Amino acid sequence: MTTATNKLLERFEQERSLKWFGENENVELLLEVARCPGDRGKIATLLLDIFGSFKNILEAREEQLEAVDGIGPKTAMAIKLVLNFMRKWQESAMEEGKSIKNTTEAGKYCRSLLLGNRTEQFYVICLDARCRIIGERKVSEGSLSEVNAYPRIVIETALNYNAHSVLLCHNHPGGTNHPSGEDIQSTLRLRKTLSEIGVNVLDHIIVSGNDIYSMMQHGDIPARF
Repeated sequence: MTTATNKLLERFEQERSLKWFGENENVELLLEVARCPGDRGKIATLLLDIFGSFKNILEAREEQLEAVDGIGPKTAMAIKLVLNFMRKWQESAMEEGKSIKNTTEAGKYCRSLLLGNRTEQFYVICLDARCRIIGERKVSEGSLSEVNAYPRIVIETALNYNAHSVLLCHNHPGGTNHPSGEDIQSTLRLRKTLSEIGVNVLDHIIVSGNDIYSMMQHGDIPARF
């Protein structure tokens, strides 16, 4: 451990907060926790030069991190664990069996599922007759700008959980949170197919960073809440 890193740990021990730490200091502390060998200060600077921000470092793929001089497989995996722990904490904070009663609650839950993902992913969230979450499944994962929702898998998931209704969500990591024409049309097709087996589509939420878009709220699909 370098003297600089030791001083950072002493600061955190006193403050118990990262509020006043700079980006480089945050990365250096992360490398310390990940037990990265080498000069952590220099490696932290290199990571920021390459990825641009602490956020981008956490969202980078493991193979991208391993390509950085000084970052091995174990350190890359440890860095990726941070974002996964954050997702797990947000999911736990939502509480099992929580009811989703409105668009705001739906948006928060969907944002927690999609936190930090840099490829488009599509989820189906299953609810009972009281709008309590009973299960969820990632249906598909696409490129940075495209994801396909497979009706068969959505239907299979709804039936497996004996869902009364479903909440659909996907992310737009590379741009606006507004839906494309195909987003709306595919949602309407899914809604029609699911209605034939007695399952309602409550909403389709699109997440882009901290922003959300509700198709129900914007009138793209009929209101169900």
